[in-house]
Amino acid sequence: MLKKIIIYCALFLSVIALSNAQTVTHTFAFGDNDFLLDGKPLQMISGEMHYTRIPREYWRERMKMAKAMGLNTIGTYVFWNAHEMVQGKYDFTGNNDIAEFVRIAKEEGLWVVLRPSPYVCAEWEFGGYPWWLLKDKDMKVRSKDGPFINAYRSYMLEVGKHLAPLQINHGGNILMVQIENEYGSYRNDKEYLAQNEKIFREAGFDGLLFTCDGPSQMPAGYLPGFLPAVNGEDDPKKVKDLINKYHNGKGPYYIAEWYPGWFDSWGKPHSGSNAEADAKKLDEVLSAGISINMYMFHGGSTRDFMNGANMSKSEPYSPQTSSYDYDAPLDEAGNPTAKYNMLRAVIAKHLPTGQTLPDVPGKKRMTFALEVINLTGKANLFSNLGLPVEAEKPMSFEDLDQGYGFVLYRTTLKDAVSGLLKVKELRDYATVYLNGKRINVLDRRLKLDSLQLNSPTPNSVLDILVENNGRINYGPYLTDNRQGITDKVILNGQELLGWKMYKFPFTTLAGMKYLPAQAGDEIAQPALYRGTFSLRGLGDTYLDMHGFGKGFVFINGHNLGKYWQIGPQQTLYVPAAWLKKGTNEVVVFDQLKAGHTELSTFDHPVLNELQKD
Repeated sequence: MLKKIIIYCALFLSVIALSNAQTVTHTFAFGDNDFLLDGKPLQMISGEMHYTRIPREYWRERMKMAKAMGLNTIGTYVFWNAHEMVQGKYDFTGNNDIAEFVRIAKEEGLWVVLRPSPYVCAEWEFGGYPWWLLKDKDMKVRSKDGPFINAYRSYMLEVGKHLAPLQINHGGNILMVQIENEYGSYRNDKEYLAQNEKIFREAGFDGLLFTCDGPSQMPAGYLPGFLPAVNGEDDPKKVKDLINKYHNGKGPYYIAEWYPGWFDSWGKPHSGSNAEADAKKLDEVLSAGISINMYMFHGGSTRDFMNGANMSKSEPYSPQTSSYDYDAPLDEAGNPTAKYNMLRAVIAKHLPTGQTLPDVPGKKRMTFALEVINLTGKANLFSNLGLPVEAEKPMSFEDLDQGYGFVLYRTTLKDAVSGLLKVKELRDYATVYLNGKRINVLDRRLKLDSLQLNSPTPNSVLDILVENNGRINYGPYLTDNRQGITDKVILNGQELLGWKMYKFPFTTLAGMKYLPAQAGDEIAQPALYRGTFSLRGLGDTYLDMHGFGKGFVFINGHNLGKYWQIGPQQTLYVPAAWLKKGTNEVVVFDQLKAGHTELSTFDHPVLNELQKD
């Protein structure tokens, strides 16, 4: 009996000890010069990673790579349009399980800086805002507009349920939380910023808050009383002078976005940075005692239809690639680069006495090229139209209750008319067909919205297949982001009426009807090409999209993102986690080229190859 009592007591004490270990809380505060963790200075050496851009299966290994490079903190946005695809229906599961992402970071000994502002920029579709906000033509995002604030507040209250308990003052590892994001680049409205703070508090974010802006944007973007972090400035003196100016003459000093790389846009050269120069600058910043967040430490991939676009008064519409490799220290597939090793060596110099860096984990998966995949099935889009929405005038994606993908606009030209066909306010890319034959493409990127229509016969069928190529994610045009044909179509000065609109959101490929794909079938119509391949072992690979035109690819139900022959991206990364032993399915959609019967793979990416359109 005594033995049983001793065992029960031991078990009880173990449970108590475990409970105490799980509820240990720390303090985190702003000192005059430093961040203070439990009253002692903490220099955050942080790296940005986005849970939405990394397969969930790889979150932990990417964090181990961060720890091995010397990072002690992870920065991440929270993406509204990933969590609320349909208004009022929230998804925090699977790859959207941001709370699990944060918990894994804690298990790996990493702090987190959370950036949950509904606006994230991030080269992400609509800057992170859900498309359905645009169903209200008058709604103004990033403002005190009532309908916007109500939607924002509802979403943030839901975010708070998942993440507020993980703040450091509640026993978690979230050190601090960012209000808005580079708001000074957009507008100067302190009342709106204060409303953000109020909503964050209501959602349970009762710890430390901060803002971030570029140097010239800080006067408009900072909120008095909160730490103003700096983006895009890495001169230590300038960083300290800026923060002192807007924070009552004191720190702590934090570079919220430091860029050891850059993103890519379609049709433009591959971006990058000089690793040696980056290492030298990091050494200067850390020597000055400044905390830093590398944007990006690991970029990953922008899959589905989530790429954004830039546009300004001086820059035409410019959509971004699916690869978010960013020339970051950790590449798109999670492999360390030469830059990784150089930055790691710098960080090692600045470790506290007695500390050493963990070894860099060895590569766990092979990367390989498959044998050629045969594409045996073809589903022509025009043969899979379904039921249309009919209206006198063309309707935008939003009015059709569709966020992403494609819409086919069809009308009949009763008379034989030749002349200039103009699509006013095309968003963003279109292939135009007359009686099933493609006659031209239109491209917002090139300000190309018109073509010459020559002598159609009476009752000719005009089709305009329009693609959302990515809503603008930064700058003054953020509110003007409706997609499709957003105004009207004019032929010889006369507006065309009587439209049928066929919706292709491509959230799934179910229901498409395939016929055998045949060599020599070169009819230039948009189509899906399907094939299967068998695997005995699993590894990462890259689809070689040379020879294809423009479209997207699904593997085993996962949308890998977009490809476009113009480059610079010519491959699509396939993570081993989305492959399986045995039979795998691949489906390629191509709106420009036809007759595909094969698909090849590489064991490496091709991200720096431009081709003529």
